[in-house]
Amino acid sequence: MHNLLAFLTKYYHWFIFLLLEVASGVMLFRYNSYQGSVWVSSANAVVGKVYEWQSGLEQYFSLVEQNEALTRRNLILEQQLRLYKEQKADAHEDSVQSLQTMMNHLGSYRFVQAKVVSNSINRADNLITIDRGTADGVEVDMGVACGTGVVGVVYQTSTHYSIVIPVLNKWSRISCAIRGKGYFGYVTWDGGNPVIAYVDDIPRHAKFKVGDWVETSGYSSIFPKGILIGKILEIADSPDGLSYRLKINLSTDFSRLRDVCVITEKDFADRMRLNEAARDSMALQRSRN
Repeated sequence: MHNLLAFLTKYYHWFIFLLLEVASGVMLFRYNSYQGSVWVSSANAVVGKVYEWQSGLEQYFSLVEQNEALTRRNLILEQQLRLYKEQKADAHEDSVQSLQTMMNHLGSYRFVQAKVVSNSINRADNLITIDRGTADGVEVDMGVACGTGVVGVVYQTSTHYSIVIPVLNKWSRISCAIRGKGYFGYVTWDGGNPVIAYVDDIPRHAKFKVGDWVETSGYSSIFPKGILIGKILEIADSPDGLSYRLKINLSTDFSRLRDVCVITEKDFADRMRLNEAARDSMALQRSRN
């Protein structure tokens, strides 16, 4: 208490000065119309700018949420469109049954929304880090896609983060098919251009053309059928001449990748445990032989 009184005694003239300044300012702007209007205008300008910044921040965070929703929605709509076309081609099938088949197919998958926190496109062994892990239900060997197509496959997981091997990795090998043709092969990347990849092992008797789309085949347990991978740019022979090698323009722009979805079947864990048990059984059988 003694120190407080000593402080006030020492600096009381400054407090009186501030008090008089505030009082004079109030009287100046309150009892003079011109100065009052200037004060109101300035205050409104400041408040308006603050509200503008606040609105901008709200819109930014709103756009983030909208982008996440659109990424997931695009994937679902892509699958719905493909299944609708397939069911429409079968004229003998009842429309109600077609709708039920489509919904059952989509219902067997779930989508875990994630954001890319680290990405590279200029290496031979590019990797992507996403902000979802085992705590969110993400497991190794799950597929990853965005609103425009395939991204890659989960390679490693921790509690809250996962590493993804993207299409732009020399070790990536994703099963694919030519849309509407039924011929399938594997997508690989040779390095260099981040928008170009190749499809190998397309049979020589296959009928297709430049401009056809390449999509996931559905033959692996990683991706459902029909997720876009790219469009055919060139058709060439494989090095051994026994199949075609296709040059494709990737539908996913990896240089701007932000929002992705991890895709998995609802019975993914049970199926992986069954596969692991089968591999262990085969290894045991070989050791006995």
